[in-house]
Amino acid sequence: MTAPTSTLPGERKLLLSRQRVPWADIIFKMLLRLCLAIAVAFLVTLLVYVVYKGWSRLDPRLWENFPSIRRPERAGARSALFGSLWVIGLTAVICLPIGILGAIYLEEYAKPDRWYNRMIELNIANLAAIPSIVYGILGLGVIARGFGFGTTILTASMTLSLLVLPIVIIASREAIRAVPNSIRNASYGLGATKWQTVWRQVLPSAIPGMATGSILALSRAAGEAAPLLLLGGLTYVAYVPDGILSGYTVLPIQIYGWISQSREEFHDLSSAAIVLLLVVIIAMNSIAIFVRNRSQKRW
Repeated sequence: MTAPTSTLPGERKLLLSRQRVPWADIIFKMLLRLCLAIAVAFLVTLLVYVVYKGWSRLDPRLWENFPSIRRPERAGARSALFGSLWVIGLTAVICLPIGILGAIYLEEYAKPDRWYNRMIELNIANLAAIPSIVYGILGLGVIARGFGFGTTILTASMTLSLLVLPIVIIASREAIRAVPNSIRNASYGLGATKWQTVWRQVLPSAIPGMATGSILALSRAAGEAAPLLLLGGLTYVAYVPDGILSGYTVLPIQIYGWISQSREEFHDLSSAAIVLLLVVIIAMNSIAIFVRNRSQKRW
């Protein structure tokens, strides 16, 4: 006969802890899933309502006709659509190079022990959490009136660039940081300089993360209305902008103008414009996904 094996006190406690059911973890996971389900249900309900409400106006009139105050059945969002494309395009031209170069400096060249580099990082983290209306006040006081640019596309684009610049810098830094150091060391071992390593090795490897973060930042800028309302973005523009110093309106402002009307036809038109704005944002995100999948590398 074999003698029974004895269990040490430490092993006995370990076995008992493994046998216990983590009820707190299970309840917490259930609450998280419940919150997620509620949020998704509200989002799906809202999308279904908007599509149903604006289905009658989802036709070529929406993007071919100009706005009309007296005839909502003929009104469209052509000027707002082109205005949004102008503003977002110029915002990308302004903020993406500055954000990517700033991320390269902070991640590859800046020394963390210098006080001004720590100050820059602290300000970037703080600016990312500032409400958009504050940027509108800044754009109105400094860009529109201080620089004398007025209520133009250039003013709106510069203001939105300041709004999304911290997001672009943070996303680009994370993408650069994700590149393995072995790639840098191999480039240095072959005699490449610091800039050659960054330009030819690090940046191509970081493109997927940079593209995703940049498009998400521009998508946020595309849906902003508060700073542009403060900058004097018009709700009624019956022409297509012809330059960066032209007057403008954008889809969020046009939607706001139509919703504030009392006639039911304008409410249907605003729902159709919301769907149009969602299509534009989804198209931008699809471009980011395409670029990420084409250039993604696995290490």
